[in-house]
Amino acid sequence: MTATPMAPTTTSVTAARTLTEAAAAVATGETTSVALVQEAIAVADTYDAAVGIFIDRYADGALEAAEMADAARSAGEPVGPLAGVPLGIKDIITTADGPTTAQSVVHDPASFTGDAVVVQRLKAAGGIVMGKLTTMEFAIGAPDDTKPFPIPRNAWSLDHWAGGSSSGSGSSVALGAVYGALGTDTGGSIRIPAAFNGITGLMPTYGRVPKSGCVPLGFSLDHIGPMARSAADCALLFDVLAGPDASDPTTLDVPVDSCAAALTGDLSGVRIGVDRLARVAGDREDPALAGAWEAALAVLEARGAEIVEIELPFYAEMTTADFVIMLGEALAYHLPDLQARWDDFGAPTRQIVSTAVMYGASDYVQAQRARRVGQKALAKVYERVDLIATPTSGAGAISFEQLRQGVLSAFSPIYTGYWDTTGNPVLSLPMGFTGEGLPLSLQLAGRPFEEALVLRAGDAFQRATDFHRQVPDPLGTTR
Repeated sequence: MTATPMAPTTTSVTAARTLTEAAAAVATGETTSVALVQEAIAVADTYDAAVGIFIDRYADGALEAAEMADAARSAGEPVGPLAGVPLGIKDIITTADGPTTAQSVVHDPASFTGDAVVVQRLKAAGGIVMGKLTTMEFAIGAPDDTKPFPIPRNAWSLDHWAGGSSSGSGSSVALGAVYGALGTDTGGSIRIPAAFNGITGLMPTYGRVPKSGCVPLGFSLDHIGPMARSAADCALLFDVLAGPDASDPTTLDVPVDSCAAALTGDLSGVRIGVDRLARVAGDREDPALAGAWEAALAVLEARGAEIVEIELPFYAEMTTADFVIMLGEALAYHLPDLQARWDDFGAPTRQIVSTAVMYGASDYVQAQRARRVGQKALAKVYERVDLIATPTSGAGAISFEQLRQGVLSAFSPIYTGYWDTTGNPVLSLPMGFTGEGLPLSLQLAGRPFEEALVLRAGDAFQRATDFHRQVPDPLGTTR
């Protein structure tokens, strides 16, 4: 995990094109699918080796798909809303384009093959898969430089982590190697890398998006969701991804209204409960967070929202429940391989998953009971407010030095696990920078199945800010 020391840089280009804008530019003939793919390939050529974005790249296939998309549009054939747009897939989600490694030498790629349902839906909408993106081994743990996989680095600083476990999804979008990506979230793995890399990530309501074709981490906690530059991008991707599928019995047959159509820019009449959670991070909170937080609330108020102070109920209990449930379910899945191939697992994965041997069945059951109590208490809070806002993390990206000092302690100022336990939809979006130039992030959480309101609020915030349009340059090149 060593790297050439390099200070975080805020050297950036504003007005970076979003996925929504790229799709519109192709639709109007301002650009072509081939041009978008060629630009994405050039970015990957520049940054992939240093940042550790891709496990596998499909450049030739992507160019062929782009040519077909342009030809179909020229011929007047119907095309989907993502036609010709470069996308990336986290490498625990299967694609027919290449094998799925789960970033582990233990995983058998033949056990998960073909396009996952979510990949089928992206391709049916015209999206072009540029490759498989780096993750953590089986979507848990931390980077391990003893294994034959890239070390995912932060898009703003090579000395900092991209965040787990949707690491490459976060850095690839931030740098422009793809316009949108799929991530998964069990304890924060969409929202943490979104926060650390200064992009936007949506964890949908549990059961909204099919998980079939995804290597599991925690069966009752796993979510698949979109990561992109803006809330509007996530809305477009969510509209494509959401909806039940018979292959995943956890999906729920609940109507999915168009989130993209709900983006009005106006928050009049929306009550937002706020909890800064400073009591949790304590002295680990970054000095710049307080100012960024107050400025973010002021933007939401200026867009028409009413701000109400609240306190998340059973915060400690719910975050503990997430940990106990996730590790119990992970151990259940991996135990035979851990017993047979202990040394083949990465040390961080072994350390974290084996922690579950200290929990018994009664602990798991109690955690699930606490989960239900917390969900009911949270529902009472939503009788007074429409959305809840917190920081995504009390600090910027974790450095590799912090990770070396202890994987679990490095996660202590991160505020994501609570929402995996509840299953509510949550959006993370950038709200400023630390003094070192690392992104800071805001979380907006809604009632179950109210992704449209969550995304509407995020979009309203981003119409008044440009943090999501900042493009990092960790190599100090000229773009």
